[in-house]
Amino acid sequence: MILDYVGVKEINGSLIVLDDVENASFEEMVDIRLDDGTLRHGRIVQIDGKRIVVQVFEGTKSISLDNTRTRLKARPMELPLAPEMMGRVFSGAGRPIDGLGEIYPLKKANVNGTPMNPVSRVYPRNYINTGISTIDTLMTLIRGQKLPIFSGSGMKHNELAVQIVRQAKIADEGGDNKFGIVFAAMGVKNDVADYFKRSFDESGVLSRVVMFLNLANDPIIERTLTPRCALTAAEYLAFECNMHVLVIMTDMTSYAEALREFSSSKGEIPGRKGFPGYLYSDLASLYERAGMIKGSKGSVT
Repeated sequence: MILDYVGVKEINGSLIVLDDVENASFEEMVDIRLDDGTLRHGRIVQIDGKRIVVQVFEGTKSISLDNTRTRLKARPMELPLAPEMMGRVFSGAGRPIDGLGEIYPLKKANVNGTPMNPVSRVYPRNYINTGISTIDTLMTLIRGQKLPIFSGSGMKHNELAVQIVRQAKIADEGGDNKFGIVFAAMGVKNDVADYFKRSFDESGVLSRVVMFLNLANDPIIERTLTPRCALTAAEYLAFECNMHVLVIMTDMTSYAEALREFSSSKGEIPGRKGFPGYLYSDLASLYERAGMIKGSKGSVT
C-alpha cells in the first residue's frame, strides 16, 4: 500500500521533520512533491519513534508546511550501473550531466555498499604505476590498498590528481583494457571542474574515466553522497566487470566539512573542531571499501 504523508512538522536547513510516520527505515529514500507539482528527493537520516527527519537533496526552498506530500520508497538510495558508465560525467548524486542521455542500467546497487569480509580479501602483491617518481619509489600505490595525499592551502593538489589520472597504468597483460579510473571531485569551483574535464579530454584518457563532479554551489547533501556513488561504481566495474579500478577522491576535507554542517543541522553534539564524533568511523566506511576479493579478478584501489 502506497501512502502520501501530507504536510511537514518542521523545516530546518536542508532537513524536514514529519510526525506519525509508520514503518520507516533508516536511509530509506522518499519522494517529496511540492504545491506546484515539482518533485524532490530525500532520504531518512533520523528516526525517533514515529517522527522522522528527512534530508532533502535539492534543498527545502519553497517547501510548504501544509501541502507538501511525502511518499516513502521502501528502498535505500541506489545507483544505476552499466559498463557504459566509462567515459561519462555524473553529478555528485549519480545523475548524468554530460548531455549524453541516461544510463541504461544492467543493475542498481545500494550506494552504502556491503562490508567486505576480511577472510575473503586477497593479499595485495601488484601495484599501480602513477608515473610520479616520489610515489612509485617511496610510497608505492599497492593495488587494492589506499594511499592518502596531504596538501596545504594553495598547493597544486588538483594538478597532481590530474597527472595521476593521465599517467596511471598497470603492467598486466591487456592492462589498458582492464584498467579504469573513477574520479570524484567534491566542492570544486566551476573553473576547476572544467579544468578536470578539459585535461582528461585533451590527454585522451576520458574514455577510461568515470567522473563524479560535485560543485561548490551544489547542495552539501549531495557532497556526502559523492564518494559513496563513486565507490559503488568502482565496485561494480571491479568485481562484476573484472577491471582494476583506481578511485581518486579530491578532496576529503570538503566531504568532512559537509558532514560537519549536516551534523550541526541535526543538532548533534560536536566533537573536535566542530566535526561529529563519528567522522572517523564514517571515513573508515569509505576507505575500507578498497580491496580485492577471492574469486574476482578485479580490484578497487
